[in-house]
Amino acid sequence: MAEKVKGEEMAEKVIGVLGGMGPEATLDCFDKIIKNTPAEKDQDHLRVLVDCNPKVPDRTAAICENGESPVPIMLDGARSLTQAGADFIIIPCVSAHFYLDELRRQIDIPILSIFDVVTEAIDKVNPPIQVVGLLATTGTVQGGLFQKRLEQNKIATIVPGKSDQDKVMAGIYKIKATQVRDRREKARMELLEVANSLIKKGAQGIIAGCTEVPLAMGPEDLQVPFFDPLLILTRAAIREAGRKPRVRP
Repeated sequence: MAEKVKGEEMAEKVIGVLGGMGPEATLDCFDKIIKNTPAEKDQDHLRVLVDCNPKVPDRTAAICENGESPVPIMLDGARSLTQAGADFIIIPCVSAHFYLDELRRQIDIPILSIFDVVTEAIDKVNPPIQVVGLLATTGTVQGGLFQKRLEQNKIATIVPGKSDQDKVMAGIYKIKATQVRDRREKARMELLEVANSLIKKGAQGIIAGCTEVPLAMGPEDLQVPFFDPLLILTRAAIREAGRKPRVRP
């Protein structure tokens, strides 16, 4: 691992962001680290290393259709971050966490789990949430690891039926494809329609289980708690780096 630059605060850890899945979600990740770090000047912020490689193969295609594995390119990025001086890694892509155990076995620094930190955040909500709805890629839904982690804390998960899941994927790919306002608004409406359907089926909260989802909708759109995994993950990363995240309004 690279030595820390002279003058850096040794008590603080360097965050590595294994990104590019997708690029705008990676940008949102870095933005959330900055906005959730208490700082009065540049030097108060944490050191963050970002590897943004959008050439990582599609995670849903790999999980569901025996497509090209994303692991080799992800490992290259993780090793680059390690060599550059990262003390631990976060991945701003939920579907990529399907491969978390495989990645952890082959690199020398920790990777925070988005499944763990989101489950722990939901577990702290009062009154308790026993059932959540999951808006995620088909890879995440069919992979089932998010649901299994939630179940360990006795939190049940409702996922969309096939037609609604198709709407979720269409919405996600609209967000990935363009920033044209009318297409993103259409994506928002598709995602909201499915979220409200899950609420009608008993979901007491909604997990934005793909990091593109919060780019189109937020807590103000729903009548139940909205869990943004990337916000939760970045705040956990700030704590892991040795700082207390800003108090949220």
